[in-house]
Amino acid sequence: MVTAVQPATAFPQAGTRHGTTLRYLGPNWYAAVMGTAIVATAGAGLPGAVPGLRTVCATVWALSLAMLVVLLAARALHWTHHREQARAGFLDPATAPFYGCLPMALLAVGGGALVVGQDWIGLEAAVALDAVLFSAGTVIGLTCAVAIPYLMVVRHRIEPGQASPVWLLPVVAPMVSAALGPLLVPYLPAGQAQETLLLGCLAMFGLSLLATSLMLPLIFARLITGGPLPLALTPALFLVLGPLGQSTTAVGKFADVAPGVVPAPYAQGFSDLAVLYGVPVMGFALLWLALSAALVLRARRRGMGFTMTWWAFTFPVGTCVTGAEGLARHTGLVAFDVLAVALYVLLVAAWSVAAVHTARGLVSGKLLAAPRPAAAEPAPARARTR
Repeated sequence: MVTAVQPATAFPQAGTRHGTTLRYLGPNWYAAVMGTAIVATAGAGLPGAVPGLRTVCATVWALSLAMLVVLLAARALHWTHHREQARAGFLDPATAPFYGCLPMALLAVGGGALVVGQDWIGLEAAVALDAVLFSAGTVIGLTCAVAIPYLMVVRHRIEPGQASPVWLLPVVAPMVSAALGPLLVPYLPAGQAQETLLLGCLAMFGLSLLATSLMLPLIFARLITGGPLPLALTPALFLVLGPLGQSTTAVGKFADVAPGVVPAPYAQGFSDLAVLYGVPVMGFALLWLALSAALVLRARRRGMGFTMTWWAFTFPVGTCVTGAEGLARHTGLVAFDVLAVALYVLLVAAWSVAAVHTARGLVSGKLLAAPRPAAAEPAPARARTR
């Protein structure tokens, strides 16, 4: 995920008088919570029994919970002491989409409570915590899915060449609800309550999928007609993997809980959907992963340094891990087990790099310092024709 309060192409400036304050703490920081939580939940679903892995995953989930609590408190202080700065973020087209990170952070930590957190806090507490975070995350996510596009239409002034993968963030949040809501279905009373939640998740799946399908052509057209993204924003290309992997995860979760919740024909339909939708979408996700990786390597060779954009390497990749795990369950193919493990190795490597650099930036104060305008990148040379 990407820098928020400062423009996405700007690098933090050290040595300012605001460097140790919360003035420039933007909503993009919730991406670190999301990326940490997905390491825990994705690791818990890997094939085989790796000794100690579940304990490590539970520890990582506890870290994500602690990060969420600290960040919620810090953002509350930000709104208290820098209200004008915080409100200005809604009117900044480079910042507003990142408000979609808040509901996804709540949902990711809540889902992790049921997947691995119950090992530490107990099942009853895990269900209660997930119910609270899922409810809050879903309400905020649906609000962002409407409010941020509304602001983009009526308040922001956006040029065609400014299309960015970060536009996906507000509309992907309901897909995260769709993927994690089924975890709560078994803990609801049988009948109307379970079926309502499951079909509600299906509705959010459709909402997010159709909204994403409107955004993706704009993003791809921007790349084809405008060339590569600015260096600091290049990692945001990985954000496209989010709706792809999360939607694949969602249909797998629907199929997991549908038997006994919906009538038999529909339960079988969910199982069919998990494979017939998930396999081709995972194929496209791998294509986009390869394209994005190539563009990131190109940007790195041209001097791309660390910014908070690097957290885009974590949560979206993690959703592809959980999507591959779901496909492995519903197809029985070892190939998807292998894919899940390979993507998880990539996820852990990306999380480790992003976490280390973020910790260093916090200690030095650079990541919370005032932004400075980034130097303009030279335009690519183009051959002249006669």
